[in-house]
Amino acid sequence: MLRLLVELIPGLLVGYLLGRFKPSWVKPLATPLVRYGVPISLMGLLLKGGLNSSLISTAAVAAAAIMGMLMVLRRWRRGDDPLLSPTLQLGCCVGNTAYFGIPVALALLPPEALSVSIGYDFGATLLAWGLGPIWLAGSSPEADPQRWRVLINHLSSSPASRGLLGALVVLATPWQATITAALWMPSRVVIVLALIVVGMRLAGLSDAKSTTPQAEAATQSAQRKTLNAALGCKLLLFPAFVLGLSLILPISVFARQALVLQAAAPTAISVLLMAETEQADSTAAAQLIWRSTLMALITVPIWAVLLKTLGERLGT
Repeated sequence: MLRLLVELIPGLLVGYLLGRFKPSWVKPLATPLVRYGVPISLMGLLLKGGLNSSLISTAAVAAAAIMGMLMVLRRWRRGDDPLLSPTLQLGCCVGNTAYFGIPVALALLPPEALSVSIGYDFGATLLAWGLGPIWLAGSSPEADPQRWRVLINHLSSSPASRGLLGALVVLATPWQATITAALWMPSRVVIVLALIVVGMRLAGLSDAKSTTPQAEAATQSAQRKTLNAALGCKLLLFPAFVLGLSLILPISVFARQALVLQAAAPTAISVLLMAETEQADSTAAAQLIWRSTLMALITVPIWAVLLKTLGERLGT
């Protein structure tokens, strides 16, 4: 557990300080990192952890869990209105698996569980960018044929897609072992840089939140209750939902731990990007990302302890 905090907190803290005092550094660092660094990192992690059928099955489980939770949240109502807006519904299910969840997996789980973690990230990324804009806009792909083009663009530009494609290419070459060894250390460095970028983004969200005009007290109270409900759903309810799903699947204890820890990751920054694109509730998305990331530093270690205890009792 100490290793987890040692890996997460320094990167987030350094990034936050850089974001506060050097906000102009965010884009020059984040753009090449997302475009080139993260795919190369995921490729190296996939090659090291092993690319097998469990990755595809885990991706399917992740997509099914997110879709199932979204349908539940859609029916969660206060009177005639949904309790959570579409933006918060998406934020409850789509976690920061690439920049937060995978470092957690590296710190807490053995190498054989890494492909499960990356498989979850792959499935969640594909579903989030495929369904997310449609979910926020409240329309269907058939109603807007252009959305299929947007979906294909997001899937092709996803770091998970590029990393998987790169790993498949390397596996087809006779230099697989050499390339895997060469990519391992850069992959770990990119993960640290990704945490720094997350910290820099959080500093920007904190500034944005502090400059938001003050609403009326009653409105603030209602928004706070809604945000607290979304936080509880993301950090507690959704991981519990995935845990229940994993208990009925014939998977190993490490695979179960990997699935739940990825589900327990804080809300992904991609939710904010989609909310801004679709002109949805971007303020709520920013607050959910900011608060869930801070609270995940407490809730994720708790989930890790609970999962370890459960694994010992089940004896699997």
